[in-house]
Amino acid sequence: MELRHLRYFVATALAENFTRAAEELGIAQPPLGQQIRALEEEIGTPLFHRVGRGVILSDAGKVFLVSAQEILARAQDAQSIALRAARGEVGLLNLGFTESASFNDTVTGLIRRYQRQHPKVEVSLEENDSESLIARLVRGEIDAAFVRPPFAMLGDIKFITLSEEPLTVVLPDGHPLTSRKRLSLADLRQENFILYSRKSGYGLSADIVAACRQSGFNPMIRQQAPQLSSAVNLVAAGMGITVVPASMQRIQGGGLRYRALQVEWPKAILGLATRKSNRSTVIDDLIRSATDETSS
Repeated sequence: MELRHLRYFVATALAENFTRAAEELGIAQPPLGQQIRALEEEIGTPLFHRVGRGVILSDAGKVFLVSAQEILARAQDAQSIALRAARGEVGLLNLGFTESASFNDTVTGLIRRYQRQHPKVEVSLEENDSESLIARLVRGEIDAAFVRPPFAMLGDIKFITLSEEPLTVVLPDGHPLTSRKRLSLADLRQENFILYSRKSGYGLSADIVAACRQSGFNPMIRQQAPQLSSAVNLVAAGMGITVVPASMQRIQGGGLRYRALQVEWPKAILGLATRKSNRSTVIDDLIRSATDETSS
């Protein structure tokens, strides 16, 4: 039994006449009659009673009509959904992000733009560190990720820079350096640093250490926090100072003071990572939204 058999049957049932049904279907009457008879033989019971020049549904035909219409409607829906998926209008997007990305206006603006333009795409979010997200992206476990380079870029990774933020120093309340509006790395020579390293040795923390050495000193690292917000919280606890992207100033609480850091390098880069081998329209549209967000 094929969908065309169901279409022929429904058209005949609604027209109650082979001639009119054949005209609506755009086929000759004899082939239509043959197809209906073949359908009845396959089902094993008559679906129509022949009355004069017309037809009326049998009891079996009345029940079969309801199911046939439902099947045809579902087939039409399936075709419509498939076409919408091909256009990226529906689907699933597994999106990773670092904790600090949620503080960045460009990232939150991009997610808003994408969801506004693709309301039927289900976005599944996963938070993790950049290194872990890149590994999951390479393995195909997520579709894209908002991450902070540098990291060990692999051949299949495509990266779009979304923002380059200045750095800010986080000081505990009452620290002598809070009397200044701007600080240099040299001002931090005697401070206990709270940083956030990666197993690979790449990342913003490593760049900060390198910049301190370029300024003539090795930073005294007291703590290694698991993530940026943890480092900020440890500052509030009086365990030292830290250097974070400027957007992290959204963390406001007792015991914290933020001061701009005057350095040309490093910058806190944040961007969207995807696989070059991507074949998904959903992800293509996310990349397009990212390009639009950075150019707007």
